Amino acid sequence: MASSVPVPVASDIHEHPSGASKWTTLAVLALAIWLAFYSIRSYLEYRCDMAFSKQHGCERPPELPNRWPLGINWIMQLWKEDARGEVLEFMSRVADEYPTNMLSQFFLFGPRYFHVVAPQNVEAILSSSFADYGFGVRADVFRPLCGAGIFTEEGPAWKASRTLLRRHLVRVQPRALDGLREHVDNLLARLPADGEGAAVVDLQPLFYDLTLDTASALLLGKSIYALRQGAAAATPEARRNARFAASFETVLAGLSRRFRMVPFHNLYRPKAFHDACSFIHGFVDGYVADIRSRKMAAAPASLSEKSGGGGGDDGDRSGGLVGQIIDMNPDADDTAIRSHVLHVLLGGRDTTASCLSWTFRLLVRHPPVFRKLRGEITQTIGAAPRPTRDDMRCMPYLAQVVKESLRLYPPVAMNVRQAVRTTVLPTGGGRDGRSPVLVRRGECAGMSAYITARRTSVFGPDAREFRPERWDSRDEGGDGEELQRCLDAFFAFSAGPRRCIGEDFALAEVSYVVVALCQAFQIIEILDEDRGKPLGSERQNTGLVISCMEGCKVRMSRCAGERGDEGSATKT
Repeated sequence: MASSVPVPVASDIHEHPSGASKWTTLAVLALAIWLAFYSIRSYLEYRCDMAFSKQHGCERPPELPNRWPLGINWIMQLWKEDARGEVLEFMSRVADEYPTNMLSQFFLFGPRYFHVVAPQNVEAILSSSFADYGFGVRADVFRPLCGAGIFTEEGPAWKASRTLLRRHLVRVQPRALDGLREHVDNLLARLPADGEGAAVVDLQPLFYDLTLDTASALLLGKSIYALRQGAAAATPEARRNARFAASFETVLAGLSRRFRMVPFHNLYRPKAFHDACSFIHGFVDGYVADIRSRKMAAAPASLSEKSGGGGGDDGDRSGGLVGQIIDMNPDADDTAIRSHVLHVLLGGRDTTASCLSWTFRLLVRHPPVFRKLRGEITQTIGAAPRPTRDDMRCMPYLAQVVKESLRLYPPVAMNVRQAVRTTVLPTGGGRDGRSPVLVRRGECAGMSAYITARRTSVFGPDAREFRPERWDSRDEGGDGEELQRCLDAFFAFSAGPRRCIGEDFALAEVSYVVVALCQAFQIIEILDEDRGKPLGSERQNTGLVISCMEGCKVRMSRCAGERGDEGSATKT
């Protein structure tokens, strides 16, 4: 008799779901539970934050109106202005329309973003409420080039990096000007010589080469001599150094684009960018390996010298920062050493070059200031070949000129922090802008020293003018009120616990170069086609630092008789 085979019916299928159906059901259930938990947690956090806001009397600041959803119209406008080189002036004009010194808005799907202008709020973010803010995605943006380091670390790791770098700067600073002399001589060799007559020179790229040379010598114990590459391009080392300089420019441009693409920065993956990062890694790793091997080979001799009471401190001449790290910790990881080097290179090279470029752009456009500065230099050091650190301390007007340049054109245009806990900004809320403002955990606060410098409510009616005397405590009767107001609003070197540890080093380098060029050239003047253009009308490249798309083109001559008009600043 034939056996009967049972045929499944629909009800059996539903009673015995397949494995895939089970997993789908579990996934939907897990998602529902997570959404419920997230919603409840968000609601409770919101209730807690609102109670915190009421307790501190917080009010909302004005909000930028959106013509399109998610602030897309503002994003498109910012990209358009940035392509034209006018984004900072555009943002300054927007800020001028809101006298409360505070704005807020949402971008796409990101958190609320506060535009902070008032010095009190900047002080809170950078100093008094320092622990309430972090860097957000900064470390992830920098990751293709450098790992953990002073500009991305927080907490104990940041403190350790800061201590290490400060120790190195203190160690090298007493003889830093001696090392700078060689590189300034290389700069002067690239400029018009005696008897060549007046020539038009773009100082900006030369300043970037100069600071790359000084920074590499400080970090690696050996300069890459970017200023000499034209004369020594035939050697393999010179070609490798030239490729490093070019790769560094490629990486800086790429990092700038990654910042602009946040939170979609990881979509930026061009081959040229990653190839440049890889070459830079290999270049620095080669120096680290070479310095480590030399120190290991020299260790027995060093011990014998110490036992005999001879020898001296040659740590900086045999490896710079890399050598010092290895001396302190012979087992230090090579990748960590490379990260320290690249962090300092990022923070110290372009910022100093930017300051030099803008300082000379301002000086040639303000002949009375230039003449006064030349007079102080002549009176202080006369015909001395180079200034000493003590000489520069005796030049208060030089310090005022550099500081005023940093005020109007701070190298770092924007500084963003993200709240790691719910906190309060002291002012900017309400219709009058005087009430505190609630900043919830995860929300961002952006500060711009460029925009703050142009606020008449902060720096007075001449905020957009280049007037170094504003930094002189003896100005306006000597009461010092204007000086204190300016100091409270000046954060070109950041402020608080993260104030730049290389500030003194950078100011000394800028001052030294300014004096050296004034001594060597009796004519440094503006080009005829640039006369009469107001400050801020130039096209700006707002990458990691502010630079001028038009460069820093000046007319230079070592001979005073070449021209001698008011712009030459020959009379002192």
